[in-house]
Amino acid sequence: MQPKRCDNTGMAVWGKWKTRPQNIFLRKALFQVHLWSGIGLGLYVLLMSVSGSALVFRRELARTLARETRVSARPGPRMTADELRQAAERAYPGYQVTRVSLRKNPDEATEISLARPGKTLQRLFNPYTGADLGDSISLGFRSLLWLVDLHDTLFLAQTGRQINAAGGILTLLLSLSGAVIWWPGIDSWRRSLNFRWRANPKGFNWTLHSGLGFWSCVFVLMWAFSGIYLSIPAAFNAVVDFLEPWSGQRGGLRFGDTVLYWLAQLHFGRFAGVPVKIIWTAIGLAPGVLFVTGAAMWWKRVLKPWVKRSVVEPPQEHAMDAAHSESSR
Repeated sequence: MQPKRCDNTGMAVWGKWKTRPQNIFLRKALFQVHLWSGIGLGLYVLLMSVSGSALVFRRELARTLARETRVSARPGPRMTADELRQAAERAYPGYQVTRVSLRKNPDEATEISLARPGKTLQRLFNPYTGADLGDSISLGFRSLLWLVDLHDTLFLAQTGRQINAAGGILTLLLSLSGAVIWWPGIDSWRRSLNFRWRANPKGFNWTLHSGLGFWSCVFVLMWAFSGIYLSIPAAFNAVVDFLEPWSGQRGGLRFGDTVLYWLAQLHFGRFAGVPVKIIWTAIGLAPGVLFVTGAAMWWKRVLKPWVKRSVVEPPQEHAMDAAHSESSR
């Protein structure tokens, strides 16, 4: 008889899940886990979302921002490396030139590296006049490198990569729990695919979070998983080596190597042209929007009621003091 009761219970739960999943305890508990973990992880997700979208065009930006400075070619010969060395050391007393990079193109500036104890400089000089033309790395390119370091390592080198791996795992779990919570029941699942803001303006925040979460779920899962790989590639390579031991006699890439290659390509949208990168940039902002809408729900469901109770209801000890004072009168 016991197996039959378990079967009946399982069928009942499955029936509720199909029609009214909101009444299932496990779904309610999972909703609370999703809500609070989303708040805890949200700022990290927002940071990765915005910086990642900005870096989809990383290569194009790098080529644009790293263009060589041009100079007007003079009728006379270019200065020699020794003459440029002397010009640089005159311009920066106390510094010693460590490298002079003469370009093959006669109208490109010469890059000169200088150093003194505790500090280094990389400057551009006119190869015809010896004039200082400024920093060899533009402010825009420095900003790009800063953004790359933020997204890849959180400015913490290898430690930051490990944090990103943990963040990717938690984001993966957050997305999976969101996919389970999204299911509204067999009678209303189609309505949860759109935003319906005109039909219910007050509930627009929920419909936006739900609809956007559904349509972007596959992308978020892909970015989370590929982000884990890019943060700790050695672990993934070790798995591939274990499943497909490398043989020097076999040429070409292994299946696992191909999978990892495409993970990196998918993460940055590098497998196609500009239209795909534009789509990647736009959808890359979805996790940030999900955090904002989720935080708004957290405020409405949790924090706002708590604030109201704290303001309206006096603390317990104050209420007891007031009651004692009233009785003594």
